[in-house]
Amino acid sequence: MKTILKTTICIKDICEGFEYNEFEGKGLFGLSGKLTIQPEYQRNYIYASDGGRREMAVIESILKGYPIGLIYFNKISESNLEVLDGQQRITSIGRFVKDKFAIKDENGHEQYFGGMARDKQIKILETKLLIYECEGTESQIKEWFKTINIAGVPLVPQELLNAIYSGQFVTLGKEEFSNSQNSNIQKWSAYIKGSANRQAFFETALDWVSKGNIDDYMSSHRNDKNINELKKYFNSVTDWISSIFVDVESEMQGLEWGRLYDEYHKKNYDLKKVSAEVKKLYADPYVKNRKGIFEYILGGSVDSKLLEVRIFGHDANKEKVWKLDEMDADHVSAWSKGGATSIKNCEMLCKTHNRAKGNR
Repeated sequence: MKTILKTTICIKDICEGFEYNEFEGKGLFGLSGKLTIQPEYQRNYIYASDGGRREMAVIESILKGYPIGLIYFNKISESNLEVLDGQQRITSIGRFVKDKFAIKDENGHEQYFGGMARDKQIKILETKLLIYECEGTESQIKEWFKTINIAGVPLVPQELLNAIYSGQFVTLGKEEFSNSQNSNIQKWSAYIKGSANRQAFFETALDWVSKGNIDDYMSSHRNDKNINELKKYFNSVTDWISSIFVDVESEMQGLEWGRLYDEYHKKNYDLKKVSAEVKKLYADPYVKNRKGIFEYILGGSVDSKLLEVRIFGHDANKEKVWKLDEMDADHVSAWSKGGATSIKNCEMLCKTHNRAKGNR
């Protein structure tokens, strides 16, 4: 890969023609349209996700004369460049110049670029950036991109895969699942951990449809012109979850819903009984693992190891009057260990705790 150091490009040049899409969080173009700031393989803009501290730090560094690090452009033709490394910093600069956020001045007052003293505006606009223009094959460029630690925020695995398999499929996938303005994000967040900007929903959708083989799936679908299969499967899983478990609980977030869907979605469930069972188990002080409640119910309420039920050697709930259909008769000394099947070796336990006891 060939690189050439450029020292004459200033912030004013970069921001010429800068466009920012509020809905997708993208700084799309700069250098009068010559520079693509967020090519397909780039991650989403994340510098605003921590309350804006990182994007404000970029501007404050420029005003103090501190270097903001090397920036790399990929030269894709004589008249077109794309950002290889530095997208977050460039987007921060462009957003500030376009008055998308403010910084604090020396007196603690908010200052937008448009309201700053002219000398400060000039200092920002005339700051020159250290930029390397790179030329190479697609595989060379992407291999280089994978090694980059962007401003101290390492790429997550899905961001790396997006870079490796960039194309129409990834672009459409990010538009659907990595757009923090998508109205479905709140619903999805009940079942999936993470943020849209860091590719959590896109990664989960791919994990579910590929049965865990994300890399293979992205490779085989890289040139697809639509994401219909991905969306259909993802929606099937989320719709199934919400149809079975009407009440949303915090412990539902981050469960292996793709696996559970594959295993149980063909079974029929009495929704009233499911809801009642969830409430009963949530109220049970002996249930240690609430995250296991949902798979426990889906599996027919038999694998009580999922609940990590605490077993005590005394009748801690002696005030409760148990109904007969809530009880099991069982061996005191396990039959599998030589315990006799007799009245003397019999005890009555509630069903949940008897099943958790196993052969003890």
